[in-house]
Amino acid sequence: MGWVTSDAPTAAELDACVTCGLCLPHCPTYRLTGDEAASPRGRLAAMAAIADGVAEVDETFESILDACLQCRACETSCPSLVPFGRAMEGARIEITAQRPTMARRLRHLAVGRLLASRWLVRLGTTLLALLQRLGIHRLGWGLLQPLAGMRRLPLPTQTAIDIRRVPDASAHARAAVLAGCVMDPWFQGVHQATIGLLVRAGYEVEVPNRQTCCGALAAHDGAGRDAKRLARRNVVAFSGFDLVVADAAGCSAHLKEYDNWAEGGEDLARRVRDVTEVVAAELAAGRLPVLQPGKGAVAVQDPCHLRHAQRIVDQPRAILIAAGYTPIDVDPGGMCCGAAGVYSVLYPDTSDELGRRKAAEVEVTGTTVVASANPGCEMQLRRHMGSAVRVAHPIELYWEALQREV
Repeated sequence: MGWVTSDAPTAAELDACVTCGLCLPHCPTYRLTGDEAASPRGRLAAMAAIADGVAEVDETFESILDACLQCRACETSCPSLVPFGRAMEGARIEITAQRPTMARRLRHLAVGRLLASRWLVRLGTTLLALLQRLGIHRLGWGLLQPLAGMRRLPLPTQTAIDIRRVPDASAHARAAVLAGCVMDPWFQGVHQATIGLLVRAGYEVEVPNRQTCCGALAAHDGAGRDAKRLARRNVVAFSGFDLVVADAAGCSAHLKEYDNWAEGGEDLARRVRDVTEVVAAELAAGRLPVLQPGKGAVAVQDPCHLRHAQRIVDQPRAILIAAGYTPIDVDPGGMCCGAAGVYSVLYPDTSDELGRRKAAEVEVTGTTVVASANPGCEMQLRRHMGSAVRVAHPIELYWEALQREV
């Protein structure tokens, strides 16, 4: 049958792979299994077989693609610059079109609809907060286990979306902050630090009320219609701002690729910055202060969609140094921690193995604080390391240090 949608991987994307194999040692699933079908090269070969009409979009093809974490570590090692992330998203949209199973439909309902509903997310957060206080997650019941990796959720739920505008007559630029879906009620400290630092650096900051979920989870799971609908809404919500700032690596990476998802998305993508980019630039410009050193070591875990998708590596370390910490590299190669959105639910064994390995790398450093710029990674680390080690966003650590010293 071949491809049936316009979102499918193109011939140019698939032909870019020269099967050199340089991606293999950087792929988490290949490292764990040694299976060619679990490698980027193998997955691209499977896509090419569909495009050529040699194979069909069947259960085997679905399993080959679904087992991918979409960490995109292969992209940073690829001499041919294969757009693997784009090809994976297109191929998963094809799976949705040709194999609309009930399980996939339910996942798309969650990542494409429920997470985009602000009141449902708040309601869910309240229920999770109550479960946390009851200690239900300690019973080890399946889907409730990730609660062990969450921060303590607030009651009642308050979110950054309630902030309309922080006006400043001397502001040198207007910045909009992406509230996100679960990022907003679950990681309020990160939003507070982001808004506080932007205002301190001279920005006029707004959290637009009309915005919605960035759509990254929907795009990664093949819910193309939902991803496009969310992108269109955000293109409107964020029009007129000089910068659009996201403080979750997965969100900023997806926003920067909005040219694939909505008309007008290219303009928005050009204005998107991860918060670590903005703060590092403001530090370099002297609009944010460098604090006293000597606060100790902080282990740095690089989220895949910061390191590989956006090539942002130096900025989080520069921010930690400015805060007075000594950054310690956990894994210079940036192997995935295994969180990967809904992957930890779909493939818990693989996710847990990668999480344990990442936790072991942190433990070797002997540090008690880990900096991670993505919520899923933070939850994965905390779940595998326990309460003895604090996991926080680099922005939070700098903001807290600034509050203490200035």
